[in-house]
Amino acid sequence: MGDLAQNKKRFGFVAVIGAPNVGKSTFINHVVGTKISIVTPKVQTTRTNILGIVIRGNSQIVFIDTPGIFAPRKRLDRAMVDAAWTAATEGDHIIIMVDASRGIDSNTKALLNSISNGQRNLILVLNKIDIVRPEELLSLTHALNELGTFSATFMISATSGSGVNDILAYLEKEVSEGPWHFPEDQISDLPIRVLAAEITREQLFLSLRQELPYAVTVETETWEEFSDRSVKISQTIYVQRDTQKAIVLGKGGDMIKKISTAAREELRKCFELNVHLFLFVKVRGKWMEDQERYQVLGLKFNV
Repeated sequence: MGDLAQNKKRFGFVAVIGAPNVGKSTFINHVVGTKISIVTPKVQTTRTNILGIVIRGNSQIVFIDTPGIFAPRKRLDRAMVDAAWTAATEGDHIIIMVDASRGIDSNTKALLNSISNGQRNLILVLNKIDIVRPEELLSLTHALNELGTFSATFMISATSGSGVNDILAYLEKEVSEGPWHFPEDQISDLPIRVLAAEITREQLFLSLRQELPYAVTVETETWEEFSDRSVKISQTIYVQRDTQKAIVLGKGGDMIKKISTAAREELRKCFELNVHLFLFVKVRGKWMEDQERYQVLGLKFNV
């Protein structure tokens, strides 16, 4: 009977929430073992909930990467924050991630004031501990535990992976007995065309930094695979103004070539295919008010 109990499958959803840029996507990519969420220094890079599926022993743990929670102003902001809170209500366990180098900022404090313990397991994760002095970490941990009731506290560096395995070992035992919800070889729910578009958007932000405003999106228009393990991908970059289009194209088209080269290399590594990438830039002034774009992103339009 003991061996039978040990072999029973376990399953659980774990929502990862926090303020913008605390390292949620870096953490998810590390536990999954490959890129499923893009990572840039720009705030609110993640726009929708993305599942990262991990198997540890007999446990299938499904992490939900979420947009950062902040005080929203525009329609897209509201839709993203709504997606994050929806994930929090759906998670069997909730990881609240805090950037230890920033401490308790206004977004984190508002999040902790809003979260409801209910019957769910709240887990505190302090990230970026490698750039904070130990005495500051202890003080911050104490202050956070004064603001919320957590079943466990972990200190990690999502970039290096330090401490991440401890979280997985904990969750492996904490998720409930039950059947797995996903095939054993599936690592995400993100369609491959959407992930490809996200990877190009990542390279846009990394190449242009502060030059490019937040209001840019990328869509994969065509995806054609060939027998020689190559793929032809055509994507459209949507911006809101002609001036933004000029920035993306660059002088003589040099910037779009740079972005295309970087995105193609990242796509090649991610999909392990020889990639032929074709990028087009179009102006769509009100794409942030276009309901169809929200459907593509998996976000609610009227929030």
